[in-house]
Amino acid sequence: MAKESFFVNRIKSVGFALRGALLLLRTEASIKVQFFIAIVMTAAGFFFEISMTEWCIQILTIAVIMGTEGLNTAVEKVSDYIQPEFDTKIGFIKDISAGAVMIVSIAATIIGFVIYLPKIL
Repeated sequence: MAKESFFVNRIKSVGFALRGALLLLRTEASIKVQFFIAIVMTAAGFFFEISMTEWCIQILTIAVIMGTEGLNTAVEKVSDYIQPEFDTKIGFIKDISAGAVMIVSIAATIIGFVIYLPKIL
């Protein structure tokens, strides 16, 4: 069997990643909520005509939240696969992963206030 080209491998990798993102959106309630908030904040960005810098910060913030949420989901799925029964060590790992999502969500909320509060007031 001939080795596939670098380009073909990259196309396949993008396909796998896209499939993973769609699976995440279709199956996980928490990412659906984050996606809805991202749409609302994007609409707010257009409504309030935020600056290019604010757009960059907002897009990066949305990406960090959704990426962290995806990693949290992956940690939970792997943990459940490794240990389907309740286990305090697995619970600890899952709590840390969920805590990471909470940290970026709090930071995102603060960023939202910094960008939008002056425009609303």
